[in-house]
Amino acid sequence: MEPSLARVDYLQVGVTAQKTMRLLPASGKKATQKVVVGDQDGVLTCFGIKKGEAVPVFKTLPGQKISRLELGGALNTPQEKIFVAIGSEVRGFTKRGKQFLSFETNLTESIKAMYISGADLFLCASYIYNHYCDCKDQHYFLSGDKINDVLCLPVDKVNCITPVLACQDRILRVLQGSDLLYEVEVPGPPTVLALSNGNGGDSGEEIVYGTSDGKLGLTQITGTKAIPRWEIGNEKKRGGILCIDSFDILGDGVKELLVGRDDGMIEIYNFESADDPVLRHDYALSESIASIQGGCVGKDGYDEILAATYSGWLTGLTTEPVHREGGSGEELKLSQEMQSKISSLRNELEHLQIKVLHEREKYQQSSQSSTAVSSVPAFSVNDKFTLNKDDASYSLILEVQTAIDNVLVQSDVPLDLLDVDKNSAVVSFSSCDSEPNSNFLLATYRCQANTTRLELKVRSIEGQYGTLQAYITPRIQPKTCQVHQYQIKPLSLHQRTHSIDQDRPMNTLMLKGQFSFAEIHSWVVFCLPEVPEKTPAGECITFYFQNTFLGTQLECTYRKGEGYFKSDNISTISILKDVLSKEATKRKINLSISYDVNEESVRHTLKLIHPKLEYQQLLAKKVHLIDALRELQVHEGNVDFLLPKYRSILEGADELLEEYKRQPAHLERLYGMITDLFIDKFKFKGTNVKTKVPLLLEMLDGCDQDGLIAFFDAA
Repeated sequence: MEPSLARVDYLQVGVTAQKTMRLLPASGKKATQKVVVGDQDGVLTCFGIKKGEAVPVFKTLPGQKISRLELGGALNTPQEKIFVAIGSEVRGFTKRGKQFLSFETNLTESIKAMYISGADLFLCASYIYNHYCDCKDQHYFLSGDKINDVLCLPVDKVNCITPVLACQDRILRVLQGSDLLYEVEVPGPPTVLALSNGNGGDSGEEIVYGTSDGKLGLTQITGTKAIPRWEIGNEKKRGGILCIDSFDILGDGVKELLVGRDDGMIEIYNFESADDPVLRHDYALSESIASIQGGCVGKDGYDEILAATYSGWLTGLTTEPVHREGGSGEELKLSQEMQSKISSLRNELEHLQIKVLHEREKYQQSSQSSTAVSSVPAFSVNDKFTLNKDDASYSLILEVQTAIDNVLVQSDVPLDLLDVDKNSAVVSFSSCDSEPNSNFLLATYRCQANTTRLELKVRSIEGQYGTLQAYITPRIQPKTCQVHQYQIKPLSLHQRTHSIDQDRPMNTLMLKGQFSFAEIHSWVVFCLPEVPEKTPAGECITFYFQNTFLGTQLECTYRKGEGYFKSDNISTISILKDVLSKEATKRKINLSISYDVNEESVRHTLKLIHPKLEYQQLLAKKVHLIDALRELQVHEGNVDFLLPKYRSILEGADELLEEYKRQPAHLERLYGMITDLFIDKFKFKGTNVKTKVPLLLEMLDGCDQDGLIAFFDAA
């Protein structure tokens, strides 16, 4: 049965971070629960709902931003003590708002993730994990990449402390004390962890993870290894997962999985079979879901899902029916309740309008006085710039706490702007003068009223690197703008992977010179995305990458004084050679560069490119025929006389046009890659073949794979 859920907006606090809202345990079965939420103004708010209105229990004074909020207490007792992470400090409050703990940790950075189990406190900064027991330092671990979340398996079930770190390099690190027990590979960068069923399942070893590219999975963390149980891909191309909870919202006695995503989707997964969860219900809000909880908030006896959004709205999806069935007396009572609510809202609105008018007048007077000081209104921007594996494009997501007026996008490298279905903004392009100013892209997105979230998609060209800038202007007075910068790296379409196929024909680039481990690592960070900025521990490191556009691969192994780069694509090696030598020259470091070129790798890369080329050429031809075929259809009225292949083009015309529109310049990009491959192959032999490029482009149209390989061999 489909759940019937009605939306209720309770209250708005300041901008909230991920996992900063919880429900306190209820005093009795089916009784309403208090909500506690921390925001980026540093205010901790606790409130309950009475007659549909938010009634505050306590509220702290503003301060440093609250980055995490957890509930704690003695094991096997109600978890009703409130703990918040503020900077590098952890504070504890009772459910009445009395502060009983102020623990200044020894972390030099702000706390990014926190978990509490009885007297044990687990804290993580960007790369550092610390375990405290009764506020005494117990264990420490330095992670190889950024830590996004942490939890500990329930001690009462597994009889030992087993912390699990969710790390940006697509790995869950399972610890024992200060040591790494083992690593678990997951399909995307994990952003959130939760105990399965809220308690780790029957064994206490099951954890659910959500990734930044929208995948969901469950794995069992045993004492020696991880056992994957299920994994759900992101077929609908939805946002990344920010929060997870388990709660029986359907009332069938089995807890459902509640998932909140950064594109505003709330999902309910039901375990119909014992194996994989099934998506039963989803609901779209207009901004990212920072926290999600299941419980009873608005009215006794009615369960609901409570979500805290980025801009601080606390929104419930309640099972309480909106229209009650009953006699006229009950309807009258409902209408009276509604009328009093509407009346109080009108009064509040009038009061706010008068307040705004007074403040505006005050501002005008102060801005015109001789001692006037210009004040720029501050606003928060939540941004995310990530590479999508599916279509080899970058998603730029901008979320602002207030409505966006416009966003101007500028780039000093060539980029293709791709269509985004969810985007309702009107885009206009300005002509660019690319020669003196290196200005290749200038586009303005004008947003509709009340748009707080904007998603853009761009595709870069490997080998061309620089900066993409977004100028964000919200609808606030006086007009103000924030500039955010995003680096387009030389090998921008490469994505980290766990392993590569060692049987492919590989080209090798070898570097030797008087450089430190930190220096060569900084060059790799400059060249490739998804590499941690912090220099890895140890003397040597290996990273694996895959090109999301072509499927070619790259292996980077380096240490102090030497680096080895292997790829089945000679163009990747050529880009690395040029960029690394330029970076070394900047630092006045002499490099000894040698390379080993495998002729077979060029044929191998052409075999990877050619099917894509054929598909795009065929798509372009079909799209060019559509107008003529439609004209023929109008004149003749009947298209039965056409060959089946032309009839199929007419039938699928809309889909073909949509696909072609979604992938602008796709064919040109493939032509560019083949041209680069041709030039790079001979560059390593010391031959300049640029004069033969027009001949290559001429033969590309309609050329088969063998003919293309023959041209490369004969040149």
